[in-house]
Amino acid sequence: MTASHSDSLVVLFGATAGAYGAKLGSDERELILLVWQVVDLRSKKVGTLHKSLVKADNLDLSDQCREVSGLTPEGLGKAEPLDRVLQQFSQLVSSDLKVLGRSSYTLCSDGQLLIRQVLHPETSKKNFLLSDCFYSFYDLRKEFHTCYPSSAAVKDQTIKTMAEYLGLGTDEAEEDFGVWQVKTMVAIIFSMLSEGCNHVFTEPETVKYKYETGPCSKSETVDSETVIRARGLPWQSSDQDIARFFKGLNIAKGGVALCLNSQGRRNGEALVRFVNSEQRDLALERHKHHMGSRYIEVYKATGEEFLKIAGGTSNEVAQFLSKENQVIIRMRGLPFTATQEDVLGFLGQECPVTGGKEGLLFVKYPDGRPTGDAFVLFSCEEYAQNALKKHKEILGKRYIELFRSTAAEVQQVLNRYMSTPLIPTLPTPIIPVIPSPYTIATGSIRDCVRLRGLPYTAGIDDILEFMGDATGDIKPHGVHMVLNQQGRPSGDAFIQMKSADKAFMVAQKCHKKMMKDRYVEVFQCSGEEMNFVLMGGTLNRSGLSPPPCLSPPAYAAFQTAAVIPAEAAALYQPQALLPTTRTPQASAAAPPAVTYYPAQAAQLYMNYTAYYPSPPVSPTTVGYIAAPPGAVAAAATATHTPILPQPGALVRMQGLPYNTGMKEILSFFQGYQYAPDDYNGLIQLSDQARSVLQAPKEWVCL
Repeated sequence: MTASHSDSLVVLFGATAGAYGAKLGSDERELILLVWQVVDLRSKKVGTLHKSLVKADNLDLSDQCREVSGLTPEGLGKAEPLDRVLQQFSQLVSSDLKVLGRSSYTLCSDGQLLIRQVLHPETSKKNFLLSDCFYSFYDLRKEFHTCYPSSAAVKDQTIKTMAEYLGLGTDEAEEDFGVWQVKTMVAIIFSMLSEGCNHVFTEPETVKYKYETGPCSKSETVDSETVIRARGLPWQSSDQDIARFFKGLNIAKGGVALCLNSQGRRNGEALVRFVNSEQRDLALERHKHHMGSRYIEVYKATGEEFLKIAGGTSNEVAQFLSKENQVIIRMRGLPFTATQEDVLGFLGQECPVTGGKEGLLFVKYPDGRPTGDAFVLFSCEEYAQNALKKHKEILGKRYIELFRSTAAEVQQVLNRYMSTPLIPTLPTPIIPVIPSPYTIATGSIRDCVRLRGLPYTAGIDDILEFMGDATGDIKPHGVHMVLNQQGRPSGDAFIQMKSADKAFMVAQKCHKKMMKDRYVEVFQCSGEEMNFVLMGGTLNRSGLSPPPCLSPPAYAAFQTAAVIPAEAAALYQPQALLPTTRTPQASAAAPPAVTYYPAQAAQLYMNYTAYYPSPPVSPTTVGYIAAPPGAVAAAATATHTPILPQPGALVRMQGLPYNTGMKEILSFFQGYQYAPDDYNGLIQLSDQARSVLQAPKEWVCL
């Protein structure tokens, strides 16, 4: 029988110094044995059987290896290293082919692990190239199942089970380790080539020579069974580095998506999409394999997660990334006035950009303002390396950072900036306001608990599930998530319990209990201690530390929650402050809203570094409570302060010089209509409210 791909097979078997069988290659151990024999598919003749030991860098053999193979470190110490053995392999195969009168061949192995999980990763780490024959091979298990459909599933096949299915001899003790395996594989192949089967070897498995970059559209369908998440990557890793880590496995085109954090920098994670689920399953076996000196964690991920990171909708980006096999470099810190000519001049003639100006993509805000970022395409690695040598060189008056990038990173950066609103509808509130019926507890009674070390993705429902049966002992609207200065979860939360005893029981029962993949610390505390932390102070084994925004006298006087002046409350529409997932009925005569901060503190220094609590929630509603609309309306009516007519009427000015006065601001807004007949402070405020709002370097204008 003749195979369409070649006229001969080279049956190949190997073993490592570690795991054997289904776990071959999963422990990163080196190859120590290769056994092979040439099979002529036309004449059904065979060449000489060759067995070669391989000297590994680490000759410490596992117990399983010693038992199964019978090899010893002393014997392996006299062997040749892998690169020399592979050279001998090529020479001996060529010699055997000449004897048989054949010219081409394809490898045939027992499964895919030897080729994909051992040879390719090891040679990649040792920085030498495999010959072309190792990029195409036949998986004997798949070919056997195709020839004999009633046999066991491919994943359950072994050389022994295939031989037993055909009624071949299975006494391994008669031959040396590796020799029996190759001889049995050759016998299986001859059975498949017999007149009763006439099997034809036509579709070999392939290993991609290199990773192909390319764009990904959000409209694509990505199978969740093909995606993994790699965690613990060096921050400077590129998509090519990740593809090298998974050498031997076929990554889909554009299938490496480096994840960025909220500041647009890489966070050490990547999502990788493979061509099929079989390749993904092999990738999971590389969990805690090493990239340099770091071990990389590999987990399952979903297609939705991949599209969220790598998917894009911009035609401009799609056109930019349509040029295939390009090296992408990211430039950061460009002057806002930089032009395409400036960037091309900065890069110089030693690193020409693909397509000239067409190979540049400036990242801009939706209104067209530059962000200082740009992406550049280079046609080869040499040009990209020349460009990277200009890292932190000066353009104009600024130094420019250059990094390797990926198509997915281009999509992420563009998506992030293009989704940024031109002007925030309303400013971030300086003071979180809540309805007065749900004031924060004070006093020294230890009827609260503090949760520390929460996963950043944890929500209110996760906390309630974590609390278990104790959920019924939480006070109404007594769950307080603590946010950091960016408005993101800080990993802390406070819960008001119905009594000190209930708080004690929760702290004892839930301390160091697991939530998702992290353990959470639970401490009993008082309402006073809770308020100090919500103010920005610290609570630890050393006791209480004052919040940074309070002076010592005010700290001592901090006892009760203060009522924010009605004038200040009128500045904020309730729907802008608190989500309205479940809004209680507002009363007609709602009292003024209250703040988490004390009255004296409000007159001192409002500090943006303080931690802000999220709106309190009820364990029975699991939703944020919106401030009753009547509260703001009543406050505004009482002081004749107009309610904002529509979103967008309120403007916050940041970055003003400290000596800026009212005249400068009015001059700045010349030609625009603002609140008439009020030039005292742009908004009619009491002294107390003005001290709250003017402490940061900002003005609030109507």
